Amino acid sequence: QGQLVESGGGLVQAGGSLRLSCAASGPTFSYWAMAMGWFRQAPGKEREFVAAISWSGDSTDYADSVKGRFTISRDNANTTVYLQMNSLKPEDTAVYYCAARGVISGSYVARRTHEYEYWGQGTQVTVSS
Repeated sequence: QGQLVESGGGLVQAGGSLRLSCAASGPTFSYWAMAMGWFRQAPGKEREFVAAISWSGDSTDYADSVKGRFTISRDNANTTVYLQMNSLKPEDTAVYYCAARGVISGSYVARRTHEYEYWGQGTQVTVSS
């Protein structure tokens, strides 16, 4: 039992910034260590990896397309994961999804969709020229 809920999406002009949040709730996320990730999907496209963070928060990974622009982080209580998106481009337009998977290692990160067990409903990010 558990749920991931994304928020913070919206419409922004190219070059602007947004911060997405992913709130985790329920016994699954209260009792078990989870590595977290952000993915995005545009209409007609496959879901693609954006960023990931380990349970401990000391290991992160980013898609090449967002390196230097996006930052993933999580709060000390590990109940919320964030994606700070700067210097946004029109090609960043997509529905952004939060994902989680149970882990044993606190430093484990994953970038494949098949590696994640739980998914949020998504939040729309639209970047205009």
